[in-house]
Amino acid sequence: MSASNKWRAMTPPRLHHQPPCTRTHQIGALLLVAATFLFTRLLTPCTLSTGAVHVSQSQLWSPSELSLSLKIYVYEIDEIEGLKELLYGRDGKITEEACLKGQWGTQVKIHKLLLQSTQRTRKKEEADLFFVPSYVKCARMMGGLNDKEINHTYVKVISQMPYFRLSGGRNHIFVFPSGAGAHLFKSWATYINRSIILTPEGDRTDKRDTTAFNTWKDIIIPGNIDDGMTKTGDRLVQPLPLSKRKYLANYLGRAQGKSGRLKLIKLSKQFPEKLECPDLKFSGPDKLGKKEYFEHLRNAKFCLAPRGESSWTLRFYESFFVECVPVILSDQIELPFQNVIDYSQISIKWPSSGIGPELLQYLESIPDEEIEKIIARGRQVRCWWVYASDSESCSAMRGIMWELQRKVRQFHHSAETFWLHNGSIVNRNLVEFPKWEIPVPLP
Repeated sequence: MSASNKWRAMTPPRLHHQPPCTRTHQIGALLLVAATFLFTRLLTPCTLSTGAVHVSQSQLWSPSELSLSLKIYVYEIDEIEGLKELLYGRDGKITEEACLKGQWGTQVKIHKLLLQSTQRTRKKEEADLFFVPSYVKCARMMGGLNDKEINHTYVKVISQMPYFRLSGGRNHIFVFPSGAGAHLFKSWATYINRSIILTPEGDRTDKRDTTAFNTWKDIIIPGNIDDGMTKTGDRLVQPLPLSKRKYLANYLGRAQGKSGRLKLIKLSKQFPEKLECPDLKFSGPDKLGKKEYFEHLRNAKFCLAPRGESSWTLRFYESFFVECVPVILSDQIELPFQNVIDYSQISIKWPSSGIGPELLQYLESIPDEEIEKIIARGRQVRCWWVYASDSESCSAMRGIMWELQRKVRQFHHSAETFWLHNGSIVNRNLVEFPKWEIPVPLP
């Protein structure tokens, strides 16, 4: 049989005479559509009506939806020259204990929790993803590394990672836990622009022409809340009943010369009985203690969270643990786990251009019953802000691991990789991947 005859034999015959579409056919089609609609409605999870808003069951994760099948390789500290400096500084004097504090604590917590994770593998060849530990934000803040040293050390480390070069960095994970994001590594755009970046920061364009965050590949993570507030049992402070809170709203933070923050400070002077905006000292002899800070925070129904040097703010996450409704005053903010959490049900986002008396009027118009409902919904999801083991059914690490699982690709390639007819991966000199020499020459 010729090739043309074979093609004809595989092709279904054309229907030259189709029966006419009668009114009976039309009625039958409409009935089928209606039946399908009703059937799918019956199978759809119900929604809980709560006044003017509704809470879908998909708002919360269930453990069954979070089954993990990841294999993550965590680079050992002594495995790669320069990696120890990225964690402990040039002199090795930076400690993990010191780095657990403040915004940069997530770099330590994520590293340590990954080392204990059941998703960890010690075999590079079977890994889906590779984690690069680094405490550079802490090291920089404590004088362990300067900007030039951070940049040089990252480049040196990357040159010793064949699997990074194999994928162009697509399967490598970096954590940048502060508002500066990946900009801490000055040459990030050259070397890790395809890598997965974990950061609480989704926008950093106030002082730069471009942001290091890419919604397609990167993951927003929760900020590092003080452990004294996230632990179960006896926390630093407990929430107050709404009736005992002195203020309608508060803002606890420095002005930093930012327009939104300056407006709030001015507004608090106009309406001191409604808006608390104290001049807090975060250093020196009058430094505010952790407990005192949270005692201030819990004393209002609404916690205002304006942008500062960058769009994210830790107060958004902290407010859930004193059961104060967060009011986001940061237009460009990105929030974690948005594919499953409906933030309109647990917070308020108000345009930063509208910071003024109308904001307080709006907040004042919300009945306490509605505030209680928002707080109750927030109470259900705040476990996703807590850095605990990914084996727990609800934790920040569980959420991050699930997001990472969605980033796994069947195939990786880069400008430095090529493949032959038998599937072997080679470099441009046709050297097979297992024979690549370290360090791999930088592009």
